[in-house]
Amino acid sequence: MSRATLWASVPLLIAFNASGQETVPDSFGPLQTYAQSPFITNGLAPQLRSGFSMPNNSIELHASVTAASIWAKNRIYELDYYQNQLQLGGKWQVNKRWQWEIGYRLNHAGNNSLDSLTITFHDWFSLDQNGRDEVDNDRYIISAPSYGINEEDFGGDILSQGLYSYLQYQLFQNSHHGFSIGFSLYYSDLGSGFFAHSDWEQALQLNYGFLSGNHAIDVTLSQTFRDVPTNFDQMPYVDNNWFVGGSYRYQWYQNHYLVLQLGVYEGISEADDEFAKVSTDVTLGYRFEMEQSALEFSVIENMINADNSTDIAFTFAYRYRYGGSN
Repeated sequence: MSRATLWASVPLLIAFNASGQETVPDSFGPLQTYAQSPFITNGLAPQLRSGFSMPNNSIELHASVTAASIWAKNRIYELDYYQNQLQLGGKWQVNKRWQWEIGYRLNHAGNNSLDSLTITFHDWFSLDQNGRDEVDNDRYIISAPSYGINEEDFGGDILSQGLYSYLQYQLFQNSHHGFSIGFSLYYSDLGSGFFAHSDWEQALQLNYGFLSGNHAIDVTLSQTFRDVPTNFDQMPYVDNNWFVGGSYRYQWYQNHYLVLQLGVYEGISEADDEFAKVSTDVTLGYRFEMEQSALEFSVIENMINADNSTDIAFTFAYRYRYGGSN
């Protein structure tokens, strides 16, 4: 997917501005989750976002924690470790058009004891263990000799940490449809972390939202740009890659929502390896919404390529909104 194709439709979307702007009461939109492929999650990965704005002049504060088990083994590399992710952030609907978000993300190699649960989960659903049941549990290994990478016993270390900012402009909105465009900026040179690097990363994205009764759909199309080489000098990173994501939400009862999300990320490697292939995150989540806040629980599983993403990840999130007016 070329950049020209991705952004050719932007002028058409801007034309919707002539139709006016109508504020609608949206729910909290897609789940507060993040990509879990090892070499994507430690940098900038565009988040699936709502095509709708929040109520004018409202603020949302959010916090999420993710426990993931990483496993990949093939002829080029071996990855076997735990990753725990903390994300803190807040966003402000400045006015009916503009929304701004800022946040912090930390990845930590802490023992979350997911290996046994992952093996059991794969057995329950007759999924291939891909060799995981042939090695000891609770290991910390990242080995890719051809890329000059060989790290072991790094449990307890910080893998990466970074600051991000996101600016969104509302192109069009009515009671059923919303279009927005956004720009992300990510900075991770914070002095420590195995994956830490000093390069800035940027992303552009288009968001579309649809609301009808108990049903809601959000779709995001995005392109990420980075300087290369990045985390590892010998790792053949691509300098840009696309992302396509979709979210379907169903309001089960008054305060209860079931959410199904799919995220597809273009490969991040230029080499002939598994990280050159697309990474696919399938997320199943539950949200309980209160008057001003929401609690979320979600499970992320890679359903297609077992060698370029996490085995399984669990995310808990809390989101709180206040202020706002139509």
